[in-house]
Amino acid sequence: MKKKKIVGIILLLAIWVLPSRAQVGEQRHNLAIGFNGGINLNSINFSPTIQQKNLMGINGGVTLRYISEKYFRIICGAQVELNFSQHGWDEYYEDYPDLQYTRKMNYMEIPLLAHIALGKEKGMQIFIHAGPQVGFFINDTQTINDAWNTTSTNYLTIEQHDKKIENKFDYGITGGAGLELRTNIGNFLVEGRYYYALSDFYKNTKKDYFARSAHSTIVVKMTYLFDLKK
Repeated sequence: MKKKKIVGIILLLAIWVLPSRAQVGEQRHNLAIGFNGGINLNSINFSPTIQQKNLMGINGGVTLRYISEKYFRIICGAQVELNFSQHGWDEYYEDYPDLQYTRKMNYMEIPLLAHIALGKEKGMQIFIHAGPQVGFFINDTQTINDAWNTTSTNYLTIEQHDKKIENKFDYGITGGAGLELRTNIGNFLVEGRYYYALSDFYKNTKKDYFARSAHSTIVVKMTYLFDLKK
């Protein structure tokens, strides 16, 4: 499994580097910087499974993008971000609706994205993003209500309650698509993205309780970029 993860990351890095290395089209040297913001819809891939619903968190930071070439109507480049991002999970049990437990986990994240767009250099474009992402755990908070003290939980998994985050380095793959409006006053982007973690934040050896504890996140965000170099 670890070898497959490493190979996947290497392939994604190759995809990210490719747009800045290829020179088959018309060269561009468009450097833009700006900021982004949006929301995360989070869940955790647990094994054993834990019943949960999506937990909403914030996502935002700075964006740097470099457009390297245009090939016919396809625009190629690379994009890097530095974001503050909230992950975690919200437990929900249909048979025990009074039980409430939420864990919010804060990260600094760096997505490294290939940027491929189709459209006019001034006007509307459709784009896709794909590449690896790394994250660094900052801190977390948990909320638990008193119903846990009065309800029999013999059939529920509670090992995750009060369990500290053991692996603070997170990594995975991310990708998405969106629309960009390029104007004389800047570039406005609306995007949907999905992040799938390849790492676990709890230890997953044979003696550990969880075999899998990884983030799964849907991201919806807006970005504003202004050109430093056209």
